[in-house]
Amino acid sequence: MSLPDLIEIEPLAAPPDAAITVPGSKSITNRALVLAALGGETTLTGALWSDDTRAMVECLGRLGFRVSVGNDPGEPANRTIAVGGLGGKIPRAGTASDPLALFVGNAGTAARFLAAMVCLGHGVYRLEGVPRMHERPQAELFAALRGLGYRIDSPNDRLPAIIHATGPRNARCAVSMEGSSQFASALLLSAGRGGWQVGFAGAGDAEEAPYVAMTQRLIEVFPRDGGRFHIEPDASSGSYFWGADWLLSRGFPAGRPRIGVNHWPDSGWQVDGRFPGYLPLPPVISRERDLGDSIMTGIALAPFASAPVTFTDLGRLRVQECERVEALRTELGKCGARVEETGDTLRIWPGSLHGAEIETYDDHRMAMCFSTLGLQVAGMKIRNPSCVKKTFPNFFRKLADPAPNGLGARIRDVRTGRVLEGDQLLAT
Repeated sequence: MSLPDLIEIEPLAAPPDAAITVPGSKSITNRALVLAALGGETTLTGALWSDDTRAMVECLGRLGFRVSVGNDPGEPANRTIAVGGLGGKIPRAGTASDPLALFVGNAGTAARFLAAMVCLGHGVYRLEGVPRMHERPQAELFAALRGLGYRIDSPNDRLPAIIHATGPRNARCAVSMEGSSQFASALLLSAGRGGWQVGFAGAGDAEEAPYVAMTQRLIEVFPRDGGRFHIEPDASSGSYFWGADWLLSRGFPAGRPRIGVNHWPDSGWQVDGRFPGYLPLPPVISRERDLGDSIMTGIALAPFASAPVTFTDLGRLRVQECERVEALRTELGKCGARVEETGDTLRIWPGSLHGAEIETYDDHRMAMCFSTLGLQVAGMKIRNPSCVKKTFPNFFRKLADPAPNGLGARIRDVRTGRVLEGDQLLAT
């Protein structure tokens, strides 16, 4: 049974005492799947099982890799995934008249990482996704792959695209990270097997891009010839629960909640591992220097800050799952927040919020940000809540399950008034 198309989060009646387990990191899982396929026999534990990672696994299967998926005893939204890597060989390919089709859904990591990876094969591939994925930028990556000597057919430098693969080549390229740091990560993941030398242009040193730094560190420690690799929890997903702890502490001054996240990552790989250090919210937070996707959690919480908060360098949010800057401004405005958008900056003033029917724009992070607010703000209704399946399919169970494993929230089907419980809250 799937989630209804409109749910309401009821404010908590009492402060919870909870320690939440969040699923594995999407960013690390999809990087590790590529490295496993290009390596030896590898078993990944703690791997996220969601729309984005399922898309990658299905594409690896289409490419001819042997992939087996088993349950994870510690977290229902994780899996143990065994990949039969072939040391850089891509088993299957299509032809010019019949390209091998790879469907990536709306998974930006799968779209970018696979575009580079399939170049190591010999034949022709067609990458395509959902309509929103066809709007997302690819030009810098395609330019770099062409610079390495591969033919990429795309009239507008976006998906769908036809990739003519000719195997490893000793060649150099430079890639800009202006549109997405995933372009650089895609090239780095396959560079070792491809014989590529990758440079960076137009965005400073690669170490300044946290997701590229994650890729470089992962490559350094990953078992290149096979073995086992454990994937740490997703820090972006954990931000909603740290945010709930801070938010509810303001709503229950007499009995402070205690909400933590189990096994909080301390590797430094995930930029959003910094999120707890940004509560209470400081006067200025930058998407480039301070936080990754968890900056959206901060934006949603900002009306509860003690002073105005300015969020800067938000340009990349505009070209992700939806136009996130506009979406956040619009939906917070519906709730009564004072939000000013100037260029790629949002400035948000403290003030009281009221409930509203939130459009999620098929964006998992919009759904989770505003559901977090619903723990404090009455009347918060979430459209299309199943969109959380992209990265966190059991998010609403974590909100509703009793403490200590959940927050004990009541979540209703708006159409029927029925309180949803257990598996009724899973996004499928």
